[in-house]
Amino acid sequence: MTPRPVTPATPAPLAGLRVLDLATLFAGPLAATMLGDFGAEVVKVEHPTRPDPSRGHGPSKDGVGLWWKLLGRNKRTLTLDLSKPGGRATLLRLAATADIVIENFRPGTLEKWDLGWDDLSAVNPRLVLTRVTGFGQFGPYARRPGFGTLAEAMSGFAAMTGEPDAPPTLPPFGLADSIAALATAYAVMTALAARDRTGEGQVVDMAIIEPILTVLGPQPLWYDQLGHVQARTGNRTANNAPRNTYRTADGTWVAVSTSAQSVAERVMRLVGRPELIDEPWFTSGEERARHADELDAAVGAWIARHSRADVLAAFEKAEAAVAPVQDVRDVLADPQYQALDTITTVDDPELGPLRMQNVLFRLSATPGAIRWAGRPHGADTEEVLAELGLTPADVKELREEGVV
Repeated sequence: MTPRPVTPATPAPLAGLRVLDLATLFAGPLAATMLGDFGAEVVKVEHPTRPDPSRGHGPSKDGVGLWWKLLGRNKRTLTLDLSKPGGRATLLRLAATADIVIENFRPGTLEKWDLGWDDLSAVNPRLVLTRVTGFGQFGPYARRPGFGTLAEAMSGFAAMTGEPDAPPTLPPFGLADSIAALATAYAVMTALAARDRTGEGQVVDMAIIEPILTVLGPQPLWYDQLGHVQARTGNRTANNAPRNTYRTADGTWVAVSTSAQSVAERVMRLVGRPELIDEPWFTSGEERARHADELDAAVGAWIARHSRADVLAAFEKAEAAVAPVQDVRDVLADPQYQALDTITTVDDPELGPLRMQNVLFRLSATPGAIRWAGRPHGADTEEVLAELGLTPADVKELREEGVV
């Protein structure tokens, strides 16, 4: 399936929706990015002197933060101090034109500025106010500072990640934030679907600690019914074996999975140990997992005698599941990612051609698109305010007040 290009006859699926992105760092802004990728008009609202910290996260080039180029794509940028009367009044004018507001202030902050749900819905009853916080809008932790790292720890993810005799392991990237962003985009679209029926907007309360708990699977159910607590098993799993990473003869690594019984049998034939298939315990993934030492030794010894290219070719021929353990250099050169255009090139007026992840999925009739990479802080302030009917004199007054 090759997506058709976006044309006036095939507008992007979210064209016509307006999103105000008031959030900072990752979960809320990434959800807004996902909506913008499929045609929503996203206006990024940042403080005049304290821009989104993601602009300064990670490496930069020529003083320009590269992470922001990804997170800020398809967004127009506006500066506004919401704590000032002029900022409040301007945001209410913006909210009257919007479909979605995404924010991640601590609970009570918008209310302190008289910009809570009652105020926003009064100017726009169809608005969907999306509140993304570490712990949600209520409960004993609601007003604590909340970050994805805390969710990764609290959810049980860190406790079950890592080697059995090693400390709990946190991911080296924003895992919980990214999962929450996906959930937030889904929640927004759900609220919009409800609005189509009722004509009224509502509040989305997204706690970053919750989506990651959902994707961890049946941990609470297992404990509730069996008292079972999943232990750290490294790359192994209690559900099947062999399942691990293995070092090849040329010093690289591959990952092998045998979630299906037929694949497990193919792997053992491939590595020259077909007699293990006849063992009584081999017929169950759970039982195979109890013999992971023996299976890992068989698979690991065979892989250690071959180059990665030969391992991949042999597994493919045997219809067994394997993948190279790749770093970003390998990802950029990978032929499957290239075929999918997963890493695409975006022309940027500040830095020139940039390679970044493409939109999240392909639609055959109304595809998404990256229209531009993240723009400079406040680059579209005057244009957006002019569209609201503010005159140059009005904007000048706001600048003199420190509002924009």
